[in-house]
Amino acid sequence: MSDWEEGSLQDIAEIEMGQSPKGHTCNREGVGTPLLNGPTEFGIKNPEAIQFTTDAKKYSVPNDILFCVRGSTTGRMNWSDKKYAIGRGLAAIRHKKGIKYKYFLRAVIEYNLPVLLNSATGSTFPNVSKSQLEGLKINIPPLSEQESISSILSSLDQKLNLLYNQNITLELIAGNLFRHWFVDPSDDSWETHRIKEYVIHLKNSVSPSSNPDVLFSHYSIPAYDNGGEPNLELGSEIRSSKYQVTSNTILVSKLNPRFPRVWPIYGSVEPNSICSTEFQVFKPKNLDVFPFLYYLFKSDAVTSELEMAASGTSGSHQRVRPSVMLNVEFSIPNKNKAIEFSGIIRPSLEKINQNKTQMQTLEKLRNTLLSKLISGDIKVT
Repeated sequence: MSDWEEGSLQDIAEIEMGQSPKGHTCNREGVGTPLLNGPTEFGIKNPEAIQFTTDAKKYSVPNDILFCVRGSTTGRMNWSDKKYAIGRGLAAIRHKKGIKYKYFLRAVIEYNLPVLLNSATGSTFPNVSKSQLEGLKINIPPLSEQESISSILSSLDQKLNLLYNQNITLELIAGNLFRHWFVDPSDDSWETHRIKEYVIHLKNSVSPSSNPDVLFSHYSIPAYDNGGEPNLELGSEIRSSKYQVTSNTILVSKLNPRFPRVWPIYGSVEPNSICSTEFQVFKPKNLDVFPFLYYLFKSDAVTSELEMAASGTSGSHQRVRPSVMLNVEFSIPNKNKAIEFSGIIRPSLEKINQNKTQMQTLEKLRNTLLSKLISGDIKVT
């Protein structure tokens, strides 16, 4: 690191703080510039605007880092894939020397994020100012090394995107086939069933007093409603009761049911797997219909029924009871049709599961490399 220099983020980055347009200039009809207000519009990689404005104040441009600067999601990031108007909850950050260094810039921010968040003002809802961003202390390698680091991280990101997009495609194909077989041609002659006929509701729990020497694989609800896999962490500390997760189960979120957050735990699981009690854990009585049940839980009909049955205050505090899920009715031509569908879709689910495993491995590699590259432990030229 002898050729690295001490500096601050403003030495390598331009930072554009967002400014919210006046309310009367905003619309949902697509008039004006797409507007981003915060992480509720973030996706896995790129955002999706739901509002527009005819009086944009501040902008992001393609390849900018969109950085959340306000509230409990401070520090969350997305890539700007086009020109957006940005509200005061976001900052647009770009490398002064161009987009070929953008992955290095993001890595620097990720690596130093704990320090930045520690300096944020406010305890319950932190805020990061432009001066705090600009003044973030960093170590700066020569441009050639920045480019090499960026290239390595870009390659990993592209592999992750390829696997993610392949899973999206497989999910879409399976979902379309489900609708073609069980939604669009529905008629009154079909058999009516309840979900409880097909699944067992697992309620075995692990308490906070469990053996502290035991490591648990812990599935938790993603922090954001608009997608993503359940978070999976390895640790021994349990602060509240959890449900046990076994092989070949389906996790269905009871929280905020207007989003169909359903995840198949297909095949085997790590020993001592547990999940948040915000999930319901269902095990198919017959594994021959596992894929059918997974797409049934994801279907618009079930989602709508659970949303209508949810109780509690509006927004993220609404929950649906397991008894409601178990008593949801659905119609199919016959049980053999559900088995036939599952047989066709099973290879796709297996491929999706393989891709997820590979993605987890690549994520771990990326995080390890990022730390070593930005700290200078690994030198690249």
